[in-house]
Amino acid sequence: MIADLTSPGFKALLDGDQPVAVLLPVGSVEPHGPHLPLGTDTTISTAAAQAAIPLLADSGVAGVIAPAVPYGVTDCAAAFPGAVSIPAATLSAFLRAVVDGFLANGVAHVCLINNHLEPAQDRAVRDAVDGLGPAASVACPLTRRWGRTLTDEFKRGECHAGRYETAIVLAAAPESVDEIARAGLPEVPISLSDALRGGVSDFLEMGLKQAYAGDPAAATPEEGVEITALLAKMIATEITERLLPPA
Repeated sequence: MIADLTSPGFKALLDGDQPVAVLLPVGSVEPHGPHLPLGTDTTISTAAAQAAIPLLADSGVAGVIAPAVPYGVTDCAAAFPGAVSIPAATLSAFLRAVVDGFLANGVAHVCLINNHLEPAQDRAVRDAVDGLGPAASVACPLTRRWGRTLTDEFKRGECHAGRYETAIVLAAAPESVDEIARAGLPEVPISLSDALRGGVSDFLEMGLKQAYAGDPAAATPEEGVEITALLAKMIATEITERLLPPA
């Protein structure tokens, strides 16, 4: 973790034999049903980043995790208590400034890891690295390439605080899950992706009366470990394809 390094320690990392990639988790402060915390997306991005570090090491890249950015564009859940949204332009500008700061320090690459899957958030994060070429990347499962590697619930779009996200949090931060609330939650088979394509962007209008979709009661920490490994592969691949192009 960069936050735990001293300035000489960070310099020693940069002076090492391996190129340094900074992994920057991006999340949100957003309602995730009655069972998951408001910081769920940040927890997921951070857990995936941690799991990606050994994969990068195997490829000869020194990965290091930056302090997370815990705020994002959170308009879909605005009707629920705890939603804190910032303008997309503000997020893009802030992220770009952070990326530029790390690159100015001499790191080889910065990867923005986004698991808050609101479309406006995805666009804002990608805008932040526009024009930086191989010096920066975005790792986000919204793309067809990575989305098709994930769970059936994710592919159906029923993945806001459902089985998919709940499983990851059960593996990464089980103490943050309200198990009493989770045990009694019925499945909500509503596809957020279908609703968004149909022009509905408000959770309540979609039918998410408790700010979740999918089947959180079916989640297990074991599945969460498996999903996190898939997200880690996504991160490592996005980085190495740009940082270590084929000869």
